[in-house]
Order: sequence, then structure tokens, then C-alpha cells
Amino acid sequence: MDLETVTKWCLEKRGAWEDRPFGPEPAVMKVGSKMFAIVAGGSPVHLSLKCDPDTATMLRQEFEAVKPGYHLNKTHWNTVALDGTVPEKDVRWMIDHSYALVAKSLTKREREALEAKA
Repeated sequence: MDLETVTKWCLEKRGAWEDRPFGPEPAVMKVGSKMFAIVAGGSPVHLSLKCDPDTATMLRQEFEAVKPGYHLNKTHWNTVALDGTVPEKDVRWMIDHSYALVAKSLTKREREALEAKA
């Protein structure tokens, strides 16, 4: 997956939006006020995603390109090097999983606003 494909997949999620709080790089994908993905361009693109701790460990064992989150909580975040070794369907699943975890942790007000966009 390339930068454009990853960004598009993230932004197709209901209520998702792109922020750049750290300057031009990296792009931070948010739902409500919380981030669910950090996308850093380059070769390869690096994608940091929130993850259930047990699943995070499993993914790190399964894929060499999945590492503990770079500059993030290592228990709850993974960073994936999109070097072609992780199948696209798995990367999409990881993005969906991250989005779902973060969306359900939003405040009641933010969740209601998100549901109103459906």
C-alpha cells in the first residue's frame, strides 16, 4: 500500500479527518478528538495504529514489518512498515481495528455526533 491508498482508506471512515499537528509530516488521522492512525511518508511508508494489546503482540509475531509503536505507548500501538510484506487485506483490517477502538472510546457527546453522521 502506498501513502495515497492508506490515507484514502483512513479518511473513508465515518467522521475521520486529517490533522497535521507536528508540521507537514506525519499526517494524523483522527475521529472526534482522538487519533487512530499516524501516517509517515517515505520509503517505505510507516503507519502507526492503535491495537488491542493481545492482538498487537500477535501481529508483531506474525509480521516482521509490525513493530511496537514508534514514539507511542508500546502496549497499545503498532507501527507497520508498508514494505509489501504485510498483505493489503491485513493492513486494512488493522486500520479498521484501530478506528473501531478509538471510536468506541470517544466521549458520549462525540459518539452521538459521529452517529448523527451515519
